[in-house]
Amino acid sequence: MTKLAELNPLALAIPAPPVPTVGAWRRNYDGRRGPLIDLSQAVPGYPPHAQMLEWLGEAAATAAYAGYGAIEGDDELRAVYAVHQSALYGAGIDAKNVHITAGCNQAFVAVVMALAQAGEGVALTVPFYFNHESSLGMLGVKPVLIETTAENGFVPELRAIEAALEAGVKVVSLITPNNPTGAVYPPELIASAFDACREHGAWLILDETYRDFLAPEASVPHRLFERQDWEKTLISLYSFSKSFCIPGHRMGAVTAGEHVVRALAGIVDNLQICSPRPPQAALAKAIPALVDWREANRVEIALRAEAMAQSFSDLEGWQLASLGAYFAFVRHPVAGRSSVDVAEALARDRGVLVIPGEFFGADQKDYLRFAFANAGIEGIRALRERLEGFSL
Repeated sequence: MTKLAELNPLALAIPAPPVPTVGAWRRNYDGRRGPLIDLSQAVPGYPPHAQMLEWLGEAAATAAYAGYGAIEGDDELRAVYAVHQSALYGAGIDAKNVHITAGCNQAFVAVVMALAQAGEGVALTVPFYFNHESSLGMLGVKPVLIETTAENGFVPELRAIEAALEAGVKVVSLITPNNPTGAVYPPELIASAFDACREHGAWLILDETYRDFLAPEASVPHRLFERQDWEKTLISLYSFSKSFCIPGHRMGAVTAGEHVVRALAGIVDNLQICSPRPPQAALAKAIPALVDWREANRVEIALRAEAMAQSFSDLEGWQLASLGAYFAFVRHPVAGRSSVDVAEALARDRGVLVIPGEFFGADQKDYLRFAFANAGIEGIRALRERLEGFSL
């Protein structure tokens, strides 16, 4: 008898992608309460700047950007981004510390491949970003979970990070501002996590995808780039998708030591060879030119966060457990029921599309993630009426 070829069991274990799973529920809504309010995917609910679109078009129509580029990213963008980071953090960051990637998800996968072997442990906070957890699974890397609680604002406690390091994890991965909770980790905690990782000879991955949406009055996110030999412990990840409204162009960045950048080049050469060239050219112009526009968007997102807080204020049965940057993590009112059931019913009956908490950890069944950056203020204000009296 012929033996059937089998798929990699690690690939088979990857769950269905959450965003399209939730997106399919929109078909069940009949519009009875007005237009669907989509708060599912973390995307900016406003278009790119007109000048950005013009630069993208010009670069895409240029033969020079139709060919392969440097694996680490085009020199101009690496230099411009290094200057931008140096100004933001008040520290000297060089272009040679920057590796441009095809989105921040690719950045995370490539970095984990550079740092951890199959069977080794990487610590993630819970609730976790689902793509980080599934990426570890497909690489055969063990996720070691650091629990956080609503009572502590979903900010991890230092002793929990230290416990993971003492258990032997090689890498601690933190996201701040956090996806899915929106929690912003204090600079003091980030510094202490760095010190703990350095003491244990471990790496700290700091995913800063949403740093441009910290509250307008926020200061520097952290001071780690001022530390001597930061390159031996810290790896920072970033996404251009949210700040420049170009998620479809897949542009991310890694900031790390030169030895890490060299290792990443060998990995990325086998994944994609180089990041898309036209958006690299456009971003090299946009980073210094669109500062005021990005700052206005930061203010707009803060207003949307305020509208979220108002919509849930004294809303019977609902609890706004955490709010920040792009996200609100909300305790739903249906005790004992799966967040998947609740989210599907919200889409069907109330025309509100959100991500179930269980997609961010099996024990998150009481929560839902609202990605409020994806909706205007009027849509956010309409939430209150949609959610009042909801039950299953």
